[in-house]
Amino acid sequence: MTATADAEAAANELTPLADYLGSVLRRLRALPPLDLDLTQAYGNVLAEDVVAPHSFPAFDQAAVDGYAARWEDISGGSRGPGYVPAPSGIPGGRSIRLNVVGDLGAASWRPVRLTPGSCFSVAAGAPLPVGADVVVPVEWTDQGMAAVEIFRAPKRGYGVRRAGEELPAGTLLAPAGTYVSPALVAVCAATGIGHVVVRPSPRVVIVATGDELVDVGRGSQPGQVVDTNSHALTAAAAEAGALAYRVGICDDDPEALRGLLEDQTLRADLIITTGGTGTGPGDMVRRILSRREGGRAGPVTFTEVALYPGTALGFGTVGAEEVPVVCLPGEPGAALIGFEVLARPAIQLLAGAEPVFRPSVRAHLLETVSSPVGLREFRPAHVAERRGGGYTVQPLAGGPFTLSGLAEANGLLVLGERVTTAAAGSTVDVLLLDRRR
Repeated sequence: MTATADAEAAANELTPLADYLGSVLRRLRALPPLDLDLTQAYGNVLAEDVVAPHSFPAFDQAAVDGYAARWEDISGGSRGPGYVPAPSGIPGGRSIRLNVVGDLGAASWRPVRLTPGSCFSVAAGAPLPVGADVVVPVEWTDQGMAAVEIFRAPKRGYGVRRAGEELPAGTLLAPAGTYVSPALVAVCAATGIGHVVVRPSPRVVIVATGDELVDVGRGSQPGQVVDTNSHALTAAAAEAGALAYRVGICDDDPEALRGLLEDQTLRADLIITTGGTGTGPGDMVRRILSRREGGRAGPVTFTEVALYPGTALGFGTVGAEEVPVVCLPGEPGAALIGFEVLARPAIQLLAGAEPVFRPSVRAHLLETVSSPVGLREFRPAHVAERRGGGYTVQPLAGGPFTLSGLAEANGLLVLGERVTTAAAGSTVDVLLLDRRR
């Protein structure tokens, strides 16, 4: 049997990534909803549709500073008692003079009515007088106080915002599953909403395991590895919308690991561990959490998934509260890819977000790449929009294991299990990363 055939046979024994993700996500449920004050709801996901109880604007109002008038008066169609033709005007035309019978500000509340040949001085946001159907901007007038000369007549309806023009009562402002953004907070407030029902942000605890780990702030010595993962995964969980807590390093001590996880279930909706998922002599997380006790399987099942990098992933629950736990590899590149593929969708599902996966696009590949047979590879890449539409994708040097490539990437090139070579010029799938640059 050739080396390629051996690799294909080994890959066939792995669980397809799509099957594994489906089995994990089906075991998770969105967190119970809660009612939050509007000012506290930002960043959470709506658990219910939000419908406008009141119209916006709530009343007819001026959209600009100026003079509220009847359009037929300024268009010359009326000859009421207050109408006085002005002696001069714009070239080829004339100006109009109207009596200013009052001032209206945003705090004005008494209803007033226009009579022919009159107008009101109004501030933007002020309620319109009954009968007004146009607001002449200040700069189109001589800004008179008792009477105003109008040099330019706007179209009917200019400067006017009618009640419910933007959002009538009963409008669906946002469906369940929508993130509460600052703009959505503004829309809710404008239509009279003070509370919304949301899913809480998941509380995610990150634990790095391994006797070899030392904390950041120093260089590695032989037998030591700086704990990169717990810091990176805490940042990744926060970027995904979670309340992320890093608890630091746990040695490969069975009782210490069990005790730490039990303690963390009190404040976690999801626990993420990194390291120890393989089958080597030092892979204590797998050995401890998958151990059968009393004839029952361990709380966490470890699966060899057709994923590159990092085939060994674990999922299960811990503690009396049955808090979900995701176990990621210890190699930093594999841990971050594993987070994107497994942990991030789990966080999104707990938060009630829709969809749970990152957006993807089809892109024109700029460089030929090879990929391991039988594995679905996620490779750091740079995605760019093409002139005339579409995208290009440039794989970054070093492949999926390089932290520098992951730091530069704004996308992940996805190569399927059957792809061993993707030629330059071919079309490939790319996950888009939300990198703010």
